[in-house]
Amino acid sequence: MSLTIGQVAKRSNVNLETVRYYERLGLIKEPPRTEAGYRMFPADVVDKIKFIKRAQELGFTLSEIKKLIRISENEEHFTAHEVHQFAKQKLDDLEAKIRDLEKMKSVLQDLSERCSGKGPICDCPIIQSLSQEGES
Repeated sequence: MSLTIGQVAKRSNVNLETVRYYERLGLIKEPPRTEAGYRMFPADVVDKIKFIKRAQELGFTLSEIKKLIRISENEEHFTAHEVHQFAKQKLDDLEAKIRDLEKMKSVLQDLSERCSGKGPICDCPIIQSLSQEGES
């Protein structure tokens, strides 16, 4: 069964441009075209797009997802251990980002508490802090 790009987008719950973008990046294969030039995708492309979206929700970049797709399509060349290590590295990256976000939250929270919201801008601790941080 072949699907038009519109059918693929609807079944995958993405827009047409997303399907085109994934095709340009090589995340999904360029489908054959009809004589009129319409793309006719195989039905399994919907599952692949859903895979891509789930991986994005877990924080994987499109480049990392491309690697995951290669791994999933070439099982004989990769081991479960390699997939585990790949996921573990992503988890480590996410934990580092969480730590960075917590630091940013703490600083911003402190600045917000120090700012009364009154008076001239030049006395605002938020603006003062941002100005000082930007100086060389």
